[in-house]
Amino acid sequence: MKNDFHQVSWITSTNVYEVNLRQYTQAGTLASFSTHLPRLHDMGVEVLWFMPITPISYKNRKGQLGSYYACSSYVKFNPEFGLIDEFKELVKAAHQLGMKVIIDWVANHTGCDHEWTISFPSFYKLNEHGNFYDAHGWDDVIDLDYDSPQMRLEMINAMSYWVDQFDIDGFRCDMAMLTPVDFWYQARTHLDQKKELFWLAELDPLDSPSYMEVFDSAYSWRWMNTAKSMKQAGARDIYSLRNVLEEYKQILPTKTGLAWFTSNHDENSWNGTEYEKYGEMAIPLSVFSALWKGIPLLYSGQEIPNLKRLAFFDKDQLEWNNVVSLHEFYKALFNFRKKSAAFKGDLSDVFCLHVHNSVSHHVLSFKRINKFTTIYVVINFSEYTLSNVECGFTDSNGIFCELFTSIEREFNASFQYIDLKPWEYQVWYQ
Repeated sequence: MKNDFHQVSWITSTNVYEVNLRQYTQAGTLASFSTHLPRLHDMGVEVLWFMPITPISYKNRKGQLGSYYACSSYVKFNPEFGLIDEFKELVKAAHQLGMKVIIDWVANHTGCDHEWTISFPSFYKLNEHGNFYDAHGWDDVIDLDYDSPQMRLEMINAMSYWVDQFDIDGFRCDMAMLTPVDFWYQARTHLDQKKELFWLAELDPLDSPSYMEVFDSAYSWRWMNTAKSMKQAGARDIYSLRNVLEEYKQILPTKTGLAWFTSNHDENSWNGTEYEKYGEMAIPLSVFSALWKGIPLLYSGQEIPNLKRLAFFDKDQLEWNNVVSLHEFYKALFNFRKKSAAFKGDLSDVFCLHVHNSVSHHVLSFKRINKFTTIYVVINFSEYTLSNVECGFTDSNGIFCELFTSIEREFNASFQYIDLKPWEYQVWYQ
């Protein structure tokens, strides 16, 4: 499979932080969120992904505040979050810090009282009774009709508005597989002429492989669900995880990388926090997410860490305190991605390969290789203390340093023997 679109130069070393403005602060506004920008910058956040910033429909609204994903306009700003000029200023402030901003784009459907229902009713699908409807059981939205060339052009014009007027850096495309892939090709072909943009699809490539001919990155749903099942079964072996990684490797274009995650707005609200799903395995999974080929995706508050499910349709503020316990943990990972030669160059030059170890049913060991360097990663996905784990790191010589402890060890083109505590992870680099 090929992807002929040109990728942004920063994709190999970046990370994405999902911003839930409604729940981020008591006020739930851009102004109050902006006070967190210096902290997020210090933590090493590279890309801010804002959940939809468009106004929310009132008709069939769920809860008191409604779903972000049921918009009433594609080119207006949700007044609950502040003023539209404040968004423009926030993008500028993020850019001054070296950060990027992408916005959530909901192309498959709109809210039930979207302005197009009046101005362009022909843009929508109709059921047998001649009424707007949604085909997926969501009663607060209605489906758009991609057989309409005019609707497609209006959608692209709306996307262009946010690029032209606010200088955003890309789109996270909601439920991208519900919108025809040829529309995304059409949209990207047009919009990338304005600016090199980052395109993230909410879909799993194993289910929708053709979409990876257009998108730079997509979700690792299969991996996430397999990890959840493995942990719930007692974390007795990790072969299922390795199998999924091989499946991805077979299907992905070499220049694309998956978005690896343990939480997001849907997972947190409907399926539980990462600690509900993974327990002690949550942090080792975060290490993996940052080091395997692709992009780590972090959700609002994971750095606290947030231990509660956030309400989706109503106010339910994150509980910030004076100590953000995982700030330094994520800072170490994100800064390593930014500074290490292992994250330089193009994604197409990056290869992650499994490395033999003597406890392969519990330990995931791999090397990340590019034309500049090799790093080695060892993760104990079990509750057991493991001694003298034999790892086949036989293709490197010299002194290596461990990322989190700064311990040094000589690699001499032979097996390395490593002790691992329960759920421990080690990252070795030169």
